[in-house]
Amino acid sequence: MKFLITIFQDEDGMFIAECPSIPGCISQGKTQREAEKNIREAIKECLEVRAEKGMPLTVTTRKVEVKV
Repeated sequence: MKFLITIFQDEDGMFIAECPSIPGCISQGKTQREAEKNIREAIKECLEVRAEKGMPLTVTTRKVEVKV
């Protein structure tokens, strides 16, 4: 499966990685590479837990346009 992730650096310098299509699936790392590695593991674990609990594996995500 392929998933879209986001990575950003927080105020403490850590890189935070999230998978928007899996609620609560978040990880971190000292580098972007480490954060990406860690979110891959987190995605696998989140999918396993959701499957065991009979929950949908993912939720729908959409792009929306917002005028600023």
